[in-house]
Amino acid sequence: MIELDRGRAYVHEGGYAGYLAAGADRAEKAGEAETIRRNLARRELAWLRRGAPARTRKPQARVDAARRVLDTRPEAAARTGPLDVGYDTPRLGSKVIEAFEASFGYPAAAEEVLIGVSLRIDPRERLGVVGVNGSGKSTLLEGLAGLRAPSRGRVEHGPTARIGYYAQQGSELDSGARVRDLVAGPTRTVGDPVDVRLMERFWFIGELPWATVGTLSGGERRRLQLLLVLAERPNVLLVDEPTNDLDLDTLRALEDFLEDWPGALITVSHDRTFLDRVTEKIVACRDRHVSEVPGGLAAWIAESVAGEQRRRRQPSGSASGSRPPKQMASGEEIGTRRRSATTVGFELRQLDKELARLTRERDRVAEAFEITGDHRDLARLGAELAAAQADLDGAEERWLAVAEEAETDR
Repeated sequence: MIELDRGRAYVHEGGYAGYLAAGADRAEKAGEAETIRRNLARRELAWLRRGAPARTRKPQARVDAARRVLDTRPEAAARTGPLDVGYDTPRLGSKVIEAFEASFGYPAAAEEVLIGVSLRIDPRERLGVVGVNGSGKSTLLEGLAGLRAPSRGRVEHGPTARIGYYAQQGSELDSGARVRDLVAGPTRTVGDPVDVRLMERFWFIGELPWATVGTLSGGERRRLQLLLVLAERPNVLLVDEPTNDLDLDTLRALEDFLEDWPGALITVSHDRTFLDRVTEKIVACRDRHVSEVPGGLAAWIAESVAGEQRRRRQPSGSASGSRPPKQMASGEEIGTRRRSATTVGFELRQLDKELARLTRERDRVAEAFEITGDHRDLARLGAELAAAQADLDGAEERWLAVAEEAETDR
């Protein structure tokens, strides 16, 4: 992993764990260096103030050295304070968003993207939307937000629902507009203290509030778009791929915020870690329908892996079910399937043991990583932890494939 921080580049082994460990190590060393500087400064100040009353001059070299110590300051942090995006949100009633057999499409399309969508969003909903590209995830969010009218059925919003929609591509912003003007909007005075505090919470400090949109980086624009959505004080958030173009600090802060978000949340994301942390229920868009996935995100991942394994096993140019019925029912085929079932059962038992062993190994390395304070051990254990997790993930995929084969043979 390569980290860019205040004009410097750092290379870390061990992936994300190595990055976190190195950052903590740098912060600790910076704190120690600042403590030494302060102690030196106190001693030099005491020396400059000491001496006989008649003595009017000090050695110039010592005076210059004292000034250098006093003038040296630790490097300013790239950002000060946490990303605090907590506001008072208006009270949300029992009715939030309800869809009744709603279908959504585009005027030029031959058929609708989604059909027969029926959903009821609760006041404390934590809903994740998954599906392959082009399956209608963004269309669903637009429909629930009221930005796309259903071609059939209906979508109703509760009387207290104030919807904030964070689009995947982001809203179009005037490249010449200043950040502080956009935050104030048409109804508030530019420079209002509430808006100033709001910008500070999103790390728009120093010269950034006066910067134009065209001069912002991609991550700063995404952060500004999130700021503008939350500035409207919604109590229902619909966010489409919110992790795109966000730096790690902002992403972690956003996850923390959404975990404690007091209103309803619906999010589309391909980021499994993000979904696992901020959602409690998963619906999938597939074959133009929207359906809940029993078992949540873990079940969806297992189902996706099993489907990929089935596609890999299927010979090219042939379709399942294309063989003649009598061939499928032949005695030779049945005997082969019975032998396969025995073999598959044995392989599953072996994989169960392998998963248990790999899990123990991963947990052992993770525990050692948590308690060590040596940066060399952190780098080594970070690499071992990444390798152990990769081995465990591979074994889990093999187990899912064999389990799917066993289910097919029943």
